[in-house]
Amino acid sequence: MTTFVQPPCAPLTRYVIQLLRFSILFAGWGVFCAPAPGAEEPNESRHVVIVVWDGMRPDFVSEQNTPALWKLAREGVTFRNHHAVYPSATMVNGTAMVTGVYPGRNGITANHVYRPDIDPHHAVDVELSPVVDKGDDLSGGKYISVPTVAELVQRAGGGTVIAAAKTVGLLLDRKAGTNSGDGTGSEDDSGTGRAKRSLTLFAGKSLPADVLSSISEKLGPFPSAHLQQDIWTTKALTDVLWKDGLPALSVLWLGEPDLTQHESAPGAPAALAAIKSADENLAAVLAALDQGNARGTTDVFVVSDHGFSTIERSIDLRKILNDTGFTAKTEFTDEPKPGDIMLAGNGGCVLFYVTGHDEKIIRRLVEFLQQSDFAGVIFTKHPMEGTFSLDQAKIANDRSPDVVMSFRWKDQKNQFGVSGMIDADWQRAAGQGTHATLSPFDMHNTLIAAGPDFKHGEVDDLPSGNVDLASTILQILGIKTSEKMDGRILSEAMTGRAGALRQLPKAFGTARRPYQTQTIETNKDFPRGTWKQSLRISRVRSTLYLDEGNGAFTPK
Repeated sequence: MTTFVQPPCAPLTRYVIQLLRFSILFAGWGVFCAPAPGAEEPNESRHVVIVVWDGMRPDFVSEQNTPALWKLAREGVTFRNHHAVYPSATMVNGTAMVTGVYPGRNGITANHVYRPDIDPHHAVDVELSPVVDKGDDLSGGKYISVPTVAELVQRAGGGTVIAAAKTVGLLLDRKAGTNSGDGTGSEDDSGTGRAKRSLTLFAGKSLPADVLSSISEKLGPFPSAHLQQDIWTTKALTDVLWKDGLPALSVLWLGEPDLTQHESAPGAPAALAAIKSADENLAAVLAALDQGNARGTTDVFVVSDHGFSTIERSIDLRKILNDTGFTAKTEFTDEPKPGDIMLAGNGGCVLFYVTGHDEKIIRRLVEFLQQSDFAGVIFTKHPMEGTFSLDQAKIANDRSPDVVMSFRWKDQKNQFGVSGMIDADWQRAAGQGTHATLSPFDMHNTLIAAGPDFKHGEVDDLPSGNVDLASTILQILGIKTSEKMDGRILSEAMTGRAGALRQLPKAFGTARRPYQTQTIETNKDFPRGTWKQSLRISRVRSTLYLDEGNGAFTPK
């Protein structure tokens, strides 16, 4: 029986033996002992394992649907007021989880964005290797503009393993297997080389690249079927990557139930089967920890990146805008003209990039959207009547689009009796599933945590969010950082050394509700009616969470 422990630093002879023994896969967990100069070593008595169920709505957690997760919740804490960041999409929330900052700060503000410096003709998928590599080349290694929690753990001398069934895994630690902390190929701060203490597996690829052959020898090639991809990735983690020890931080990102819910809808028989499969993979992870006698030293987080909704109408914005006199495209085949609009569809929201930032075109576009029957909430780069700023959604930066529109949502039920209907972009048909709106069914997601640092069998009703994970992980591992994070430590749910929630200012909230919630509204009058939109925001100290937002045009 294998016991997972963080191995102590060995004498030179033992270190050399280990290095030779494990060079095929890891170059030895033993080298994880060497922290960067001035860094605080991780707490070797603690490990953190994050299991992401992509697209898992919290209302599907039940003893029947998810017996392993249900049992884990009884052993730990259920965060009943948990939030995605906006847009409620995978790449955005994966990056927020591992950076602890809002999208506007880390640079990943949507799954699909227009970056003419990377591709002048199309919107790009932000997580694909060529896009990430070019983004890092253009920014001196700052494609994601702040360090990820994996990088911070590595700098402190801790080991990390990312195993993702989806391409999002590259964003969680894109520098694994390099000798650089900044993506430039130079030595990192510790001088030991990042390749010796980190590994990233994503959609059947790996960093370093040669690790994949060792995994494929044992498990076969990466499968094509969604459920099998999750099973393969789970086994890669438990049977191969954990074979010789448990690192300080492990992340397992499952592609389900997201992929099946996109193809069917929330509550569909196939979607429920996908949820059951995710639960079985979680059970395999917990069994591996039990077999290695590691449950008593490991905090396990089960989290989803976002919720899910059912599409009521598929809106072909390109056709609608072109029929109304705009020039809207999803591809520039020639040099774009001033005023041409590039559309970047993200399912439940659309990003609009106006060539030359023509103010008249932007204003006409916004006013058209405000009088439509599909717009929910509109954000603009510059102040405009009846809109919110991009900064209010925490998605503003130097590369922001001119306009972001979240589609309208309703709480009506779908064909399977599941609440949450939305209008969405042209990429999927009515009756299928998607997300990325400000619907509470998209914005409220799953978080359950259990382990030695969490209370037992409790429910946390304080607002929490994906942006809180990084700072909480560092707290558990005892790693201090000078990086300023937007997320907070989830200390009210934790025990012992993690400490209880610090006393809130007297003016903040109430004794019975130690947080604030407010609804902001804005409107614009037109000759034939009024546009009105709202956004509900919760706050715990300086950390903001977007609860929901919607809007409508009311004719006179």
